[in-house]
Amino acid sequence: MSIELTGPSLAKLVADSPVYLDLVASATKLGAKDFTLWGPEAQTEAAIRLNWIGLPTASRELLPELDALSAWARSNELTNVILCGMGGSSLAPEVIAKTFKKKLSVLDSTDPDQIQAAIPANLRNTVVVVGSKSGSTIETASQRALFSHLFTEAGLSPNEHMVIVTDPGSPLDIDARANNFRTINADPSVGGRYSALSAFGLVPAALLGVDVSVLLDDAAAAATHFAEVGSAAITLATLLFTQSEQAISFFDAGSKVPGISDWIEQLVAESTGKNQRGRLPVVIESASAPTSGPSLTIGFAPNDKADLVVIASLGEHFILWEWVTALLCRALDVDPFNQPNVTEAKERTGALLSQWSDGEVHQPAPAYEDELFQIFSASKAQSLSGQLTDFFAHDSHYISVMAYLARGIDDEILNARTIIASRSKRAVTFGWGPRFLHSTGQFHKGGQHNGAFLQITGENYSDLAIPGKEFSFHTLLMAQALGDGEALSSRDFPLLRIHLKDRDQAIGQLLLALNSI
Repeated sequence: MSIELTGPSLAKLVADSPVYLDLVASATKLGAKDFTLWGPEAQTEAAIRLNWIGLPTASRELLPELDALSAWARSNELTNVILCGMGGSSLAPEVIAKTFKKKLSVLDSTDPDQIQAAIPANLRNTVVVVGSKSGSTIETASQRALFSHLFTEAGLSPNEHMVIVTDPGSPLDIDARANNFRTINADPSVGGRYSALSAFGLVPAALLGVDVSVLLDDAAAAATHFAEVGSAAITLATLLFTQSEQAISFFDAGSKVPGISDWIEQLVAESTGKNQRGRLPVVIESASAPTSGPSLTIGFAPNDKADLVVIASLGEHFILWEWVTALLCRALDVDPFNQPNVTEAKERTGALLSQWSDGEVHQPAPAYEDELFQIFSASKAQSLSGQLTDFFAHDSHYISVMAYLARGIDDEILNARTIIASRSKRAVTFGWGPRFLHSTGQFHKGGQHNGAFLQITGENYSDLAIPGKEFSFHTLLMAQALGDGEALSSRDFPLLRIHLKDRDQAIGQLLLALNSI
Protein backbone atom coordinates (compact mmCIF):
# COMPACT_ATOMS: atom_id res chain seq x y z
CA MET A 1 0.00 0.00 0.00
CA SER A 2 1.24 3.53 -0.72
CA ILE A 3 0.42 6.65 1.26
CA GLU A 4 -2.32 8.78 -0.29
CA LEU A 5 -3.00 12.43 0.55
CA THR A 6 -6.19 14.21 -0.51
CA GLY A 7 -8.19 17.22 0.64
CA PRO A 8 -8.64 20.91 -0.15
CA SER A 9 -5.64 22.01 1.94
CA LEU A 10 -3.27 20.42 -0.58
CA ALA A 11 -4.06 23.29 -2.95
CA LYS A 12 -2.62 25.69 -0.37
CA LEU A 13 0.83 24.10 -0.45
CA VAL A 14 3.40 26.58 -1.79
CA ALA A 15 6.22 24.42 -3.12
CA ASP A 16 8.69 27.30 -3.49
CA SER A 17 8.05 28.84 -0.07
CA PRO A 18 11.00 29.19 2.34
CA VAL A 19 9.33 26.77 4.79
CA TYR A 20 8.82 24.05 2.20
CA LEU A 21 12.31 24.41 0.71
CA ASP A 22 13.86 24.28 4.17
CA LEU A 23 11.95 21.11 5.01
CA VAL A 24 13.01 19.51 1.74
CA ALA A 25 16.64 20.08 2.71
CA SER A 26 15.95 19.06 6.30
CA ALA A 27 14.32 15.78 5.26
CA THR A 28 17.52 14.67 3.58
CA LYS A 29 19.47 15.53 6.72
CA LEU A 30 16.91 13.80 8.92
CA GLY A 31 17.31 10.61 6.91
CA ALA A 32 21.05 10.85 7.67
CA LYS A 33 20.30 11.34 11.42
CA ASP A 34 21.63 14.90 11.50
CA PHE A 35 21.18 15.93 15.13
CA THR A 36 21.83 19.63 14.42
CA LEU A 37 18.46 20.19 12.72
CA TRP A 38 16.76 21.69 15.77
CA GLY A 39 19.40 24.13 16.95
CA PRO A 40 22.29 24.09 19.41
CA GLU A 41 20.17 23.64 22.56
CA ALA A 42 18.58 20.46 21.18
CA GLN A 43 21.76 18.80 19.96
CA THR A 44 22.67 16.89 23.11
CA GLU A 45 19.26 15.22 23.31
CA ALA A 46 18.83 14.77 19.56
CA ALA A 47 22.21 13.03 19.27
CA ILE A 48 20.87 10.11 21.33
CA ARG A 49 17.26 10.05 20.08
CA LEU A 50 17.37 9.46 16.32
CA ASN A 51 17.49 5.67 16.01
CA TRP A 52 13.71 5.60 15.41
CA ILE A 53 14.52 6.50 11.81
CA GLY A 54 16.05 3.07 11.26
CA LEU A 55 13.57 1.00 13.31
CA PRO A 56 11.67 -0.39 10.29
CA THR A 57 14.87 -2.27 9.44
CA ALA A 58 16.61 -2.56 12.82
CA SER A 59 13.59 -4.03 14.61
CA ARG A 60 13.73 -7.06 12.34
CA GLU A 61 16.47 -8.26 14.67
CA LEU A 62 13.75 -8.70 17.31
CA LEU A 63 11.70 -11.10 15.17
CA PRO A 64 13.28 -14.38 16.42
CA GLU A 65 12.87 -13.22 20.03
CA LEU A 66 9.27 -12.18 19.39
CA ASP A 67 8.50 -15.51 17.68
CA ALA A 68 9.84 -17.36 20.72
CA LEU A 69 7.85 -15.14 23.07
CA SER A 70 4.57 -15.69 21.23
CA ALA A 71 5.24 -19.45 21.07
CA TRP A 72 5.81 -19.49 24.85
CA ALA A 73 2.53 -17.63 25.41
CA ARG A 74 0.60 -20.01 23.13
CA SER A 75 2.06 -23.12 24.73
CA ASN A 76 1.06 -21.84 28.15
CA GLU A 77 -2.39 -20.71 26.96
CA LEU A 78 -1.71 -17.10 27.95
CA THR A 79 -4.52 -15.62 25.90
CA ASN A 80 -5.46 -12.60 28.03
CA VAL A 81 -2.93 -9.82 27.46
CA ILE A 82 -2.77 -6.86 29.86
CA LEU A 83 -0.41 -3.97 29.14
CA CYS A 84 0.86 -1.73 31.92
CA GLY A 85 2.47 1.35 30.42
CA MET A 86 2.12 5.08 29.93
CA GLY A 87 2.38 7.31 26.85
CA GLY A 88 4.51 5.78 24.12
CA SER A 89 4.58 2.44 25.94
CA SER A 90 0.80 2.00 25.63
CA LEU A 91 -0.65 4.11 22.82
CA ALA A 92 0.97 2.31 19.87
CA PRO A 93 0.06 -1.20 21.13
CA GLU A 94 -3.51 -0.01 21.66
CA VAL A 95 -3.76 1.17 18.03
CA ILE A 96 -2.22 -2.10 16.82
CA ALA A 97 -4.76 -4.11 18.82
CA LYS A 98 -7.71 -2.10 17.50
CA THR A 99 -6.48 -2.21 13.90
CA PHE A 100 -5.96 -5.98 13.92
CA LYS A 101 -9.11 -6.58 16.01
CA LYS A 102 -7.30 -8.13 18.97
CA LYS A 103 -8.30 -7.90 22.63
CA LEU A 104 -5.81 -5.93 24.72
CA SER A 105 -6.44 -4.49 28.17
CA VAL A 106 -4.43 -1.29 28.46
CA LEU A 107 -3.69 0.06 31.93
CA ASP A 108 -2.42 3.60 31.43
CA SER A 109 -4.14 4.83 34.56
CA THR A 110 -3.86 4.90 38.32
CA ASP A 111 -7.63 4.99 38.80
CA PRO A 112 -8.34 1.97 41.04
CA ASP A 113 -11.73 1.31 39.43
CA GLN A 114 -10.18 1.11 35.97
CA ILE A 115 -7.43 -1.17 37.27
CA GLN A 116 -9.90 -3.36 39.15
CA ALA A 117 -11.98 -3.78 35.99
CA ALA A 118 -8.93 -5.14 34.13
CA ILE A 119 -8.17 -7.85 36.71
CA PRO A 120 -9.71 -11.15 35.54
CA ALA A 121 -11.41 -13.49 37.96
CA ASN A 122 -8.95 -16.21 36.94
CA LEU A 123 -5.36 -15.10 36.33
CA ARG A 124 -4.25 -18.48 34.95
CA ASN A 125 -4.48 -17.39 31.30
CA THR A 126 -3.18 -13.85 31.80
CA VAL A 127 0.14 -12.38 30.70
CA VAL A 128 1.03 -8.87 31.86
CA VAL A 129 3.41 -6.76 29.80
CA VAL A 130 5.14 -4.07 31.84
CA GLY A 131 6.57 -1.36 29.58
CA SER A 132 8.64 1.54 30.86
CA LYS A 133 11.51 3.21 29.03
CA SER A 134 12.97 4.85 32.11
CA GLY A 135 12.15 1.90 34.32
CA SER A 136 10.99 4.27 37.04
CA THR A 137 7.55 5.43 35.84
CA ILE A 138 5.44 5.60 39.00
CA GLU A 139 2.22 4.42 37.36
CA THR A 140 3.85 1.38 35.77
CA ALA A 141 5.90 0.51 38.84
CA SER A 142 2.73 0.57 40.95
CA GLN A 143 0.85 -1.64 38.49
CA ARG A 144 3.74 -4.09 38.33
CA ALA A 145 3.82 -4.37 42.12
CA LEU A 146 0.07 -5.01 42.20
CA PHE A 147 0.10 -7.76 39.56
CA SER A 148 3.13 -9.46 41.09
CA HIS A 149 1.18 -9.57 44.36
CA LEU A 150 -1.99 -10.85 42.66
CA PHE A 151 -0.20 -13.65 40.81
CA THR A 152 1.54 -14.74 44.01
CA GLU A 153 -1.74 -14.68 45.95
CA ALA A 154 -3.30 -16.85 43.24
CA GLY A 155 -0.53 -19.44 43.62
CA LEU A 156 1.03 -18.50 40.28
CA SER A 157 4.61 -17.51 39.58
CA PRO A 158 4.83 -13.86 38.44
CA ASN A 159 7.88 -14.87 36.36
CA GLU A 160 5.65 -17.10 34.21
CA HIS A 161 2.97 -14.47 33.69
CA MET A 162 4.85 -11.20 33.22
CA VAL A 163 7.06 -9.79 30.45
CA ILE A 164 9.21 -6.70 30.95
CA VAL A 165 10.07 -4.19 28.21
CA THR A 166 12.51 -1.44 29.14
CA ASP A 167 15.79 0.21 28.21
CA PRO A 168 19.00 -1.69 29.02
CA GLY A 169 20.41 -0.77 32.40
CA SER A 170 17.25 0.91 33.68
CA PRO A 171 16.21 0.21 37.30
CA LEU A 172 13.43 -2.01 35.95
CA ASP A 173 15.84 -3.89 33.67
CA ILE A 174 18.26 -4.54 36.52
CA ASP A 175 15.55 -5.70 38.92
CA ALA A 176 13.69 -7.82 36.36
CA ARG A 177 16.80 -9.68 35.24
CA ALA A 178 17.91 -10.21 38.85
CA ASN A 179 14.54 -11.85 39.52
CA ASN A 180 14.52 -13.93 36.31
CA PHE A 181 11.66 -12.20 34.49
CA ARG A 182 11.40 -12.43 30.73
CA THR A 183 12.93 -9.11 29.71
CA ILE A 184 13.25 -7.55 26.29
CA ASN A 185 15.29 -4.40 25.84
CA ALA A 186 14.35 -1.51 23.59
CA ASP A 187 16.85 0.72 21.82
CA PRO A 188 17.87 3.41 24.35
CA SER A 189 18.44 5.86 21.49
CA VAL A 190 14.73 5.95 20.70
CA GLY A 191 12.45 8.28 22.67
CA GLY A 192 9.25 6.87 24.13
CA ARG A 193 6.80 8.60 21.81
CA TYR A 194 8.85 7.54 18.75
CA SER A 195 8.91 3.90 19.86
CA ALA A 196 5.90 2.43 18.03
CA LEU A 197 8.11 0.18 15.88
CA SER A 198 10.43 -0.75 18.74
CA ALA A 199 10.03 -3.46 21.37
CA PHE A 200 7.47 -1.27 23.17
CA GLY A 201 5.03 -1.58 20.29
CA LEU A 202 6.04 -4.97 18.95
CA VAL A 203 6.16 -7.12 22.11
CA PRO A 204 2.46 -6.66 22.98
CA ALA A 205 1.59 -7.03 19.29
CA ALA A 206 3.43 -10.34 19.04
CA LEU A 207 1.71 -11.68 22.17
CA LEU A 208 -1.62 -10.79 20.57
CA GLY A 209 -0.73 -12.85 17.50
CA VAL A 210 -0.13 -9.92 15.16
CA ASP A 211 2.38 -10.47 12.35
CA VAL A 212 4.67 -7.55 13.23
CA SER A 213 6.82 -8.11 10.15
CA VAL A 214 3.98 -6.59 8.09
CA LEU A 215 4.19 -3.37 10.13
CA LEU A 216 7.95 -3.23 9.62
CA ASP A 217 7.81 -4.01 5.92
CA ASP A 218 5.21 -1.32 5.26
CA ALA A 219 7.12 1.25 7.29
CA ALA A 220 10.43 0.44 5.60
CA ALA A 221 8.97 0.77 2.11
CA ALA A 222 7.30 4.09 2.94
CA ALA A 223 10.34 5.64 4.62
CA THR A 224 12.48 5.31 1.50
CA HIS A 225 10.49 8.14 -0.09
CA PHE A 226 10.22 10.66 2.77
CA ALA A 227 13.28 12.68 1.81
CA GLU A 228 12.06 13.12 -1.76
CA VAL A 229 10.60 16.41 -2.99
CA GLY A 230 6.81 16.16 -2.79
CA SER A 231 6.83 13.37 -0.21
CA ALA A 232 3.89 12.91 2.15
CA ALA A 233 6.12 13.71 5.14
CA ILE A 234 7.33 17.06 3.78
CA THR A 235 3.88 18.01 2.51
CA LEU A 236 2.13 17.27 5.80
CA ALA A 237 4.78 18.99 7.93
CA THR A 238 4.58 22.10 5.77
CA LEU A 239 0.77 22.26 5.89
CA LEU A 240 0.61 21.62 9.64
CA PHE A 241 2.93 24.58 10.07
CA THR A 242 1.46 26.99 7.51
CA GLN A 243 -2.25 26.15 7.61
CA SER A 244 -2.76 25.84 11.35
CA GLU A 245 -2.68 28.71 13.80
CA GLN A 246 -2.48 26.28 16.72
CA ALA A 247 -5.16 23.56 16.82
CA ILE A 248 -5.30 20.53 14.53
CA SER A 249 -8.32 18.24 14.77
CA PHE A 250 -7.95 14.51 14.10
CA PHE A 251 -10.72 11.92 13.72
CA ASP A 252 -10.42 8.25 12.81
CA ALA A 253 -14.01 7.00 13.13
CA GLY A 254 -14.77 4.70 10.22
CA SER A 255 -11.12 4.34 9.24
CA LYS A 256 -9.00 1.20 9.06
CA VAL A 257 -6.70 2.58 11.77
CA PRO A 258 -8.97 3.16 14.80
CA GLY A 259 -7.18 4.94 17.63
CA ILE A 260 -4.48 6.48 15.43
CA SER A 261 -5.67 9.96 16.50
CA ASP A 262 -4.80 9.28 20.15
CA TRP A 263 -1.34 8.07 19.18
CA ILE A 264 -0.71 11.13 16.99
CA GLU A 265 -2.03 13.37 19.77
CA GLN A 266 0.78 12.34 22.09
CA LEU A 267 3.43 12.43 19.40
CA VAL A 268 2.58 15.96 18.22
CA ALA A 269 1.63 17.56 21.54
CA GLU A 270 4.59 16.27 23.56
CA SER A 271 7.07 16.93 20.75
CA THR A 272 5.98 20.43 19.68
CA GLY A 273 4.64 22.01 22.88
CA LYS A 274 7.76 23.86 24.00
CA ASN A 275 8.95 27.45 24.40
CA GLN A 276 5.34 28.71 24.27
CA ARG A 277 4.75 27.46 20.75
CA GLY A 278 3.55 24.26 19.15
CA ARG A 279 0.58 22.54 17.55
CA LEU A 280 -2.30 21.34 19.71
CA PRO A 281 -3.93 18.08 18.54
CA VAL A 282 -7.67 17.92 19.21
CA VAL A 283 -9.12 14.41 18.96
CA ILE A 284 -12.74 14.65 17.83
CA GLU A 285 -15.43 12.02 17.61
CA SER A 286 -16.29 12.18 13.90
CA ALA A 287 -16.17 14.37 10.82
CA SER A 288 -19.35 16.11 11.97
CA ALA A 289 -18.27 16.58 15.60
CA PRO A 290 -18.02 20.20 16.77
CA THR A 291 -14.48 21.52 16.87
CA SER A 292 -14.95 25.25 17.56
CA GLY A 293 -12.35 27.85 16.77
CA PRO A 294 -9.93 27.79 13.84
CA SER A 295 -8.68 24.24 13.34
CA LEU A 296 -7.14 22.27 10.50
CA THR A 297 -9.01 18.93 10.28
CA ILE A 298 -7.40 15.60 9.36
CA GLY A 299 -9.24 12.35 8.67
CA PHE A 300 -8.14 8.82 7.84
CA ALA A 301 -10.93 7.27 5.76
CA PRO A 302 -11.31 7.74 1.97
CA ASN A 303 -14.61 9.62 2.06
CA ASP A 304 -13.84 11.82 5.06
CA LYS A 305 -14.78 15.48 4.69
CA ALA A 306 -11.63 17.04 6.10
CA ASP A 307 -9.01 19.59 5.12
CA LEU A 308 -6.59 16.70 4.72
CA VAL A 309 -7.20 12.98 4.40
CA VAL A 310 -4.31 10.57 4.94
CA ILE A 311 -4.76 6.98 3.76
CA ALA A 312 -2.04 4.53 4.73
CA SER A 313 -1.47 1.20 6.43
CA LEU A 314 -0.70 1.27 10.14
CA GLY A 315 3.04 0.66 9.68
CA GLU A 316 3.15 3.50 7.16
CA HIS A 317 1.27 5.80 9.54
CA PHE A 318 3.68 5.11 12.40
CA ILE A 319 6.83 6.06 10.51
CA LEU A 320 5.11 8.84 8.51
CA TRP A 321 3.87 10.79 11.51
CA GLU A 322 7.18 10.43 13.31
CA TRP A 323 8.88 12.05 10.30
CA VAL A 324 6.14 14.69 10.04
CA THR A 325 6.48 15.59 13.71
CA ALA A 326 10.28 15.84 13.59
CA LEU A 327 10.07 18.09 10.51
CA LEU A 328 7.29 20.18 12.05
CA CYS A 329 9.53 20.75 15.08
CA ARG A 330 12.22 21.98 12.69
CA ALA A 331 9.77 24.57 11.31
CA LEU A 332 8.71 25.55 14.85
CA ASP A 333 12.33 25.64 16.07
CA VAL A 334 11.69 23.40 19.08
CA ASP A 335 13.41 20.28 20.42
CA PRO A 336 11.22 17.30 19.40
CA PHE A 337 12.76 14.93 21.92
CA ASN A 338 12.65 16.55 25.35
CA GLN A 339 9.60 16.84 27.66
CA PRO A 340 10.53 19.16 30.54
CA ASN A 341 6.99 19.70 31.76
CA VAL A 342 6.17 16.00 31.91
CA THR A 343 9.05 15.80 34.37
CA GLU A 344 7.63 18.78 36.27
CA ALA A 345 4.28 17.00 36.76
CA LYS A 346 6.07 13.91 38.10
CA GLU A 347 8.05 16.00 40.58
CA ARG A 348 4.95 17.78 41.90
CA THR A 349 3.19 14.44 42.33
CA GLY A 350 6.12 13.08 44.32
CA ALA A 351 6.21 16.17 46.52
CA LEU A 352 2.53 15.81 47.44
CA LEU A 353 2.89 12.12 48.22
CA SER A 354 5.76 12.99 50.55
CA GLN A 355 3.63 15.65 52.25
CA TRP A 356 0.74 13.21 52.69
CA SER A 357 2.80 11.02 54.98
CA ASP A 358 -0.31 9.33 56.40
CA GLY A 359 -1.27 8.07 52.94
CA GLU A 360 -4.47 10.13 52.88
CA VAL A 361 -5.49 12.84 50.42
CA HIS A 362 -5.34 16.34 51.90
CA GLN A 363 -7.47 18.75 49.88
CA PRO A 364 -7.88 22.49 50.44
CA ALA A 365 -11.27 23.89 51.40
CA PRO A 366 -13.63 23.99 48.42
CA ALA A 367 -14.97 27.27 47.05
CA TYR A 368 -18.40 25.63 46.78
CA GLU A 369 -19.87 22.30 47.91
CA ASP A 370 -23.21 20.52 47.69
CA GLU A 371 -24.37 16.91 47.95
CA LEU A 372 -22.76 15.90 44.64
CA PHE A 373 -19.83 18.24 44.06
CA GLN A 374 -16.86 19.93 45.66
CA ILE A 375 -15.57 22.78 43.51
CA PHE A 376 -12.12 24.30 43.79
CA SER A 377 -11.56 27.63 42.05
CA ALA A 378 -11.00 31.35 42.55
CA SER A 379 -14.68 32.04 41.88
CA LYS A 380 -17.03 32.96 44.73
CA ALA A 381 -20.13 31.66 42.92
CA GLN A 382 -22.30 29.49 45.15
CA SER A 383 -23.73 27.12 42.55
CA LEU A 384 -22.39 24.69 39.99
CA SER A 385 -23.78 26.74 37.10
CA GLY A 386 -22.31 29.92 38.55
CA GLN A 387 -18.90 28.34 38.87
CA LEU A 388 -19.06 27.10 35.28
CA THR A 389 -20.23 30.47 34.01
CA ASP A 390 -17.33 32.24 35.71
CA PHE A 391 -14.86 29.70 34.33
CA PHE A 392 -16.03 29.99 30.73
CA ALA A 393 -15.96 33.79 30.98
CA HIS A 394 -12.17 33.63 31.03
CA ASP A 395 -10.57 34.55 27.74
CA SER A 396 -8.66 31.60 26.25
CA HIS A 397 -7.74 30.15 22.87
CA TYR A 398 -8.61 26.61 23.91
CA ILE A 399 -10.23 24.69 26.76
CA SER A 400 -8.86 21.41 28.08
CA VAL A 401 -11.10 18.91 29.87
CA MET A 402 -8.93 16.69 32.09
CA ALA A 403 -10.86 13.77 33.59
CA TYR A 404 -9.10 11.85 36.36
CA LEU A 405 -11.74 9.14 36.15
CA ALA A 406 -12.01 5.53 34.93
CA ARG A 407 -11.79 5.04 31.16
CA GLY A 408 -14.25 2.33 30.15
CA ILE A 409 -16.44 2.99 33.19
CA ASP A 410 -17.02 6.73 33.33
CA ASP A 411 -17.15 7.19 29.54
CA GLU A 412 -20.27 9.34 29.76
CA ILE A 413 -17.95 12.21 30.70
CA LEU A 414 -16.58 12.14 27.13
CA ASN A 415 -19.71 14.07 26.15
CA ALA A 416 -18.30 17.09 27.99
CA ARG A 417 -15.92 17.79 25.11
CA THR A 418 -18.70 17.77 22.55
CA ILE A 419 -20.99 19.96 24.65
CA ILE A 420 -18.33 22.57 25.43
CA ALA A 421 -17.10 22.65 21.84
CA SER A 422 -20.61 23.12 20.46
CA ARG A 423 -21.32 26.01 22.82
CA SER A 424 -17.99 27.81 22.73
CA LYS A 425 -15.90 29.42 20.02
CA ARG A 426 -12.75 27.70 21.19
CA ALA A 427 -10.93 24.45 20.50
CA VAL A 428 -11.68 21.85 23.18
CA THR A 429 -9.49 18.88 24.06
CA PHE A 430 -10.35 15.92 26.28
CA GLY A 431 -7.80 13.87 28.19
CA TRP A 432 -8.05 10.98 30.63
CA GLY A 433 -5.86 11.55 33.66
CA PRO A 434 -3.14 10.67 34.33
CA ARG A 435 -2.41 9.43 30.81
CA PHE A 436 -2.71 12.88 29.22
CA LEU A 437 0.16 14.04 31.45
CA HIS A 438 2.40 12.08 29.06
CA SER A 439 0.95 13.79 25.98
CA THR A 440 -1.06 17.03 25.95
CA GLY A 441 0.15 17.70 29.49
CA GLN A 442 3.47 18.84 28.03
CA PHE A 443 1.69 21.24 25.66
CA HIS A 444 -0.48 22.70 28.46
CA LYS A 445 2.56 24.04 30.26
CA GLY A 446 5.13 24.30 27.47
CA GLY A 447 3.05 25.34 24.45
CA GLN A 448 1.19 28.58 23.81
CA HIS A 449 0.04 29.99 27.16
CA ASN A 450 -3.57 30.52 26.16
CA GLY A 451 -5.51 27.56 27.60
CA ALA A 452 -8.21 27.25 30.26
CA PHE A 453 -8.35 24.02 32.23
CA LEU A 454 -11.31 22.06 33.60
CA GLN A 455 -10.16 19.30 35.95
CA ILE A 456 -12.62 16.59 36.94
CA THR A 457 -11.71 14.33 39.85
CA GLY A 458 -13.90 12.02 41.90
CA GLU A 459 -14.31 9.60 44.74
CA ASN A 460 -13.67 6.03 43.66
CA TYR A 461 -16.17 3.22 44.02
CA SER A 462 -13.36 1.18 45.60
CA ASP A 463 -9.64 1.53 46.23
CA LEU A 464 -6.60 -0.68 45.78
CA ALA A 465 -3.48 -0.80 47.91
CA ILE A 466 -0.10 -0.50 46.19
CA PRO A 467 2.13 -3.24 47.60
CA GLY A 468 5.16 -1.78 49.31
CA LYS A 469 3.77 1.76 49.45
CA GLU A 470 2.10 3.78 52.19
CA PHE A 471 -0.39 5.26 49.72
CA SER A 472 -3.14 3.68 47.60
CA PHE A 473 -3.98 4.05 43.93
CA HIS A 474 -6.69 6.60 44.75
CA THR A 475 -4.21 8.69 46.70
CA LEU A 476 -1.69 8.46 43.86
CA LEU A 477 -4.35 9.50 41.33
CA MET A 478 -5.34 12.51 43.42
CA ALA A 479 -1.69 13.52 43.93
CA GLN A 480 -1.25 13.50 40.16
CA ALA A 481 -4.34 15.65 39.66
CA LEU A 482 -3.49 18.15 42.38
CA GLY A 483 0.16 18.24 41.36
CA ASP A 484 -0.78 19.08 37.79
CA GLY A 485 -3.22 21.65 39.13
CA GLU A 486 -0.38 23.29 41.02
CA ALA A 487 1.70 23.44 37.84
CA LEU A 488 -1.14 25.11 35.94
CA SER A 489 -1.96 27.53 38.78
CA SER A 490 1.67 28.60 39.03
CA ARG A 491 1.30 29.95 35.49
CA ASP A 492 -1.92 31.83 36.35
CA PHE A 493 -4.01 29.80 33.91
CA PRO A 494 -7.79 29.70 34.43
CA LEU A 495 -8.38 26.48 36.39
CA LEU A 496 -11.58 24.92 37.71
CA ARG A 497 -11.53 21.56 39.52
CA ILE A 498 -14.82 19.77 40.01
CA HIS A 499 -14.66 16.83 42.43
CA LEU A 500 -17.46 14.28 42.05
CA LYS A 501 -18.62 12.97 45.41
CA ASP A 502 -20.88 10.40 43.73
CA ARG A 503 -19.78 9.58 40.18
CA ASP A 504 -22.99 7.75 39.22
CA GLN A 505 -25.16 10.80 39.76
CA ALA A 506 -22.66 13.65 39.43
CA ILE A 507 -21.48 13.03 35.86
CA GLY A 508 -25.01 13.30 34.49
CA GLN A 509 -25.73 16.43 36.52
CA LEU A 510 -22.48 18.02 35.36
CA LEU A 511 -23.36 17.39 31.72
CA LEU A 512 -26.80 18.93 32.26
CA ALA A 513 -25.15 21.98 33.84
CA LEU A 514 -22.72 22.32 30.93
CA ASN A 515 -25.62 22.15 28.49
CA SER A 516 -27.37 24.98 30.27
CA ILE A 517 -24.46 27.45 30.26
